[in-house]
Amino acid sequence: MIEILDVIGVFVFAISGVLTAINKRLDLFGVFIIAFVTALGGGTLRDVLIGRTPVGWMQDLNYVYLIIAGYVIAIFFRNYLNKLRVSLFLFDTIGLGIYTLIGIEKGLEYGLHPIICIALGTITASFGGLIRDILCNDSSVNELVTSITIIVIRLAAVRYNWSLPVVSIKG
Repeated sequence: MIEILDVIGVFVFAISGVLTAINKRLDLFGVFIIAFVTALGGGTLRDVLIGRTPVGWMQDLNYVYLIIAGYVIAIFFRNYLNKLRVSLFLFDTIGLGIYTLIGIEKGLEYGLHPIICIALGTITASFGGLIRDILCNDSSVNELVTSITIIVIRLAAVRYNWSLPVVSIKG
């Protein structure tokens, strides 16, 4: 299941990168580079941090093929995707969810503490987009800190079953 999610994550983050780069009016090579770093940036950092080298995509060319597929599809259907105002947000959201789970799973696979696994999930999910935003000159520190904080709190809430008190009606 993780492999399937990884394929989907690479593909949708590549599309997210393409759409961002097109909106920034980059040339075709620049668009491809942004797709590449968006799709693989977080996972690359995660792999380096846990000592998994060479990093995953360097050992499996299917990752590169997925990025090329996402790149080509997003280029050909860019007008349709740009008409959908939420498409960039949608692809980012899908990628964030998938990559958070994958980062946590990789940490658990390496026998790391659950808190560290949550950090790895956050890094995996957010750093490809962070690199994309920096390269596209589209990064805001406030947005970044807010996003990471929300992700960490949400992951901790799920992991430790945190919730607000339930309001009951007694009759």
